[in-house]
Amino acid sequence: MVARDRVVNACTRLLAPERFKDYTENGLQVAGRESVGRILSGVTACQALLDEAVAWQADLVLVHHGYFWKNEPVAVTGMKRRRLATLLTHDINLLAYHLPLDAHPELGNNAQLAERLGFRVDGCADGELGEGLLWLGEPPQALDTRAMSTHLASRLGREPMTVPGHERAIRRVAWCTGGAQDMIARACEAGADAFISGEISERTTHMAREMGISYFAAGHHATERYGVQALGEWLAAELGVEHRFVDIDNPA
Repeated sequence: MVARDRVVNACTRLLAPERFKDYTENGLQVAGRESVGRILSGVTACQALLDEAVAWQADLVLVHHGYFWKNEPVAVTGMKRRRLATLLTHDINLLAYHLPLDAHPELGNNAQLAERLGFRVDGCADGELGEGLLWLGEPPQALDTRAMSTHLASRLGREPMTVPGHERAIRRVAWCTGGAQDMIARACEAGADAFISGEISERTTHMAREMGISYFAAGHHATERYGVQALGEWLAAELGVEHRFVDIDNPA
């Protein structure tokens, strides 16, 4: 067992959340018991993940998508009340990191996605590695749009929604996990042949076609499963606690 504050401080030093202007509160969102021996991680602090935490007798839940989002209703009723009641009744801590976990140069979602897809990382189009969210690099080999779609499906376990923007080989790729579809214009400006993110909007299809950049919506959940796992494993090795990742299925 280690002190809860030691877990929080380790994450603060690693992720430097103060550098990010985010849409939510990064760090300890709900305080539970002061000692931590078991950390359960998942993408989103949904009720199903909290139920797993209770069953496993976790001391802390670590997620990418926590609570208290900007413009979210503030009333503690319904779903929000049930979730908070589960944490408070069982004295479980909730620790959440959003943009800081996307950006981390080794454990972040973008870094972990690149590793899983075998991409060589060249840098960021919107800042330094560790700060920027739009990453640039190269696939293992030049691929056409169909082959890239197949590659994504084989590595992520789901078929991406694909918008072919051209017929040339894909040699330079930009990516940002999650709901980053509107970064497609910036990806095009950076010279990418393809842009990979999690979600797609109606406008994204037209933008890809007219800009001549292929777009792959590989799934918000599917592209953001790996950062929180890596962070949980890092905490386990760093602090000597138990860690378990639970993948709550989400087709989005």
